[in-house]
Amino acid sequence: MIIVGFVLLWCPIIFVFLYLVFNYMIRGKNSVCIVVLGDIGRSPRMQYHASSFAAEGFSVDIVGYGGSTPHSVIKKSERITVYELMEVPGGLKKLPRVLGYVIKVLFQSCTLGLKLLLLPKSGFLFLQNPPSIPTMAVCWVVCLLRGSKLFVDWHNYGYTILSLSLGNDHLLVRFSKWYEHVFGRMSDINICVTKAMKKDLKENWKIRAETLYDRPADMFQQTPLPEAHKLFTKLAQQYEVFTNRDLANSTAFTTQSQDGRVEWLTDRPALIMSSTSWTEDEDFGILLSALSEYDEAWKKESSLPQLICVITGKGPQKEFYRNKIANHKWSRVKFCLPWLEAEDYPKLLGAADLGICLHASSSGLDLPMKVVDMFGCGLPVCALKFNCISELVEHGQNGLIFEDSEELCQQLKTLMIDYKGEKPKLLQMRNNLQRFQTMRWHESWKSIVLPLLKDKIKSD
Repeated sequence: MIIVGFVLLWCPIIFVFLYLVFNYMIRGKNSVCIVVLGDIGRSPRMQYHASSFAAEGFSVDIVGYGGSTPHSVIKKSERITVYELMEVPGGLKKLPRVLGYVIKVLFQSCTLGLKLLLLPKSGFLFLQNPPSIPTMAVCWVVCLLRGSKLFVDWHNYGYTILSLSLGNDHLLVRFSKWYEHVFGRMSDINICVTKAMKKDLKENWKIRAETLYDRPADMFQQTPLPEAHKLFTKLAQQYEVFTNRDLANSTAFTTQSQDGRVEWLTDRPALIMSSTSWTEDEDFGILLSALSEYDEAWKKESSLPQLICVITGKGPQKEFYRNKIANHKWSRVKFCLPWLEAEDYPKLLGAADLGICLHASSSGLDLPMKVVDMFGCGLPVCALKFNCISELVEHGQNGLIFEDSEELCQQLKTLMIDYKGEKPKLLQMRNNLQRFQTMRWHESWKSIVLPLLKDKIKSD
C-alpha cells in the first residue's frame, strides 16, 4: 500500500515536471499554432496568415471550430494541419444569459487549453483578438507552460463588441475591458489592422504594435466574362434571380452564342453585393431603406436599371432581414441571400458592379475586410462612414462614403444611371483601384510580420 500511495502521489508530479522541462528544451522555433475561437472557414485573415507562414517554411497548426470549408490552399498545404475544437453544447442557450456565458467560458477554457497542451509544441502561439475571453488567458498560460511566444493580431477590441448588446456600464463589459488590458500586455509580439488602432494601443494600452493592413489574397481578381457566365449558370440552378427563362444558354446577366462566345446582355440588371455576419454592428435596415427609395425613384426615372442585390454570409439576424425583404413589395430590386462556396465568393465579387459595406466598427478602429476583398476584385464600394474608414475608402476615388440611407440612395442613383456607359463613374473608380491591387497579402505580410518573427527568434 505504501508503494502504491508513493506512485500515485509522485507520478503526476514527475510527469508535470518532465512535461515542463521537455517543453523548454524543445525550441519549436519554425512552427506556429494559430488559434481561432470561431469558424476557421469564416476567418479569412487567419487563413491568410496560415498560408503565409507555410510559404515561409513554418509548420502550421490551426486550432478552431469547424463548420465552413477552409480555402483550398489550407486544405492542400502539407505544412498546415487543422485541429477542430469540440463545439459548445447547444443547451447552454436555454440558460439565463450570464450563467450560460460563464459556463461557456469554462467549457471553452478547458477544451482549448487541453487541445493546445497536447499538440506538438510551437515556437509561436498566434492569437486572433477578439474574441478575448477566454482565449487570451488560456493562450498566455499555455505559453508560460511550454515556453512559446504569444503573438496577438488585434482585429478589434472584444469589450466594445460586447457593449453593443449589454451597454458600456454593464459589469461584464467592464470586466472584459480590464481582462483585455491585463492579458493584452502579456503578449510578446503584436500587430493590428489600422494606424488608428496602433496609436490607441500605444497611448491607452501601453502595447507596441505594427500595422498590417488587410490585403486581398491572389484569388480576389476581376472575373473574366466566360468564368462569370459559368458561375451565373451554376448559381441559377439554386437561385431564381440568376435565371433567364426567355433566352436559351443565358443567365440574368450573360448569354452564350452557339459558337461559344459569351457576352453581357444589353439590358442586364446591375449586380450589387454585400457580405455580412448579420450582427449588431451592421445595420442592414440602412440598405433596405435606400433600396426602397431607389425602387420608388424608378417610377420617376425610368432610365435607372433593375438591381439584383446579393448579400452573402451567415449570422443571428439573417432570418429577421430575410422576412423584412419578403414582406416588402419590390418593383425593380431583387434579392439573393446565399451562402457561397469559398471559391465562388471571389468570383462573384469579380463579376459584380458595386459593393456595399454597412460595417460600423464597435471601436471605430478596425476596417472591414470585405472592402479589401472587393477592392482586390477591382470592385468600387459604397461604405458607411465611421472613424477610420478613410484609411481604406477614398471618397470619390475608389468608392463613396455615406452617412444614412438617403445619401446611399442618391449614390446608387448616381452610379447606376450610366453604369454600362463608356465613361461612368464606376469605371473611373475601377481604374483608380489598379494601384491598390498591385500589393497583395503575402507581399505585405513578408514586409511586416516576417521581420518581427526573425527578430524574436534571433533575440532568443
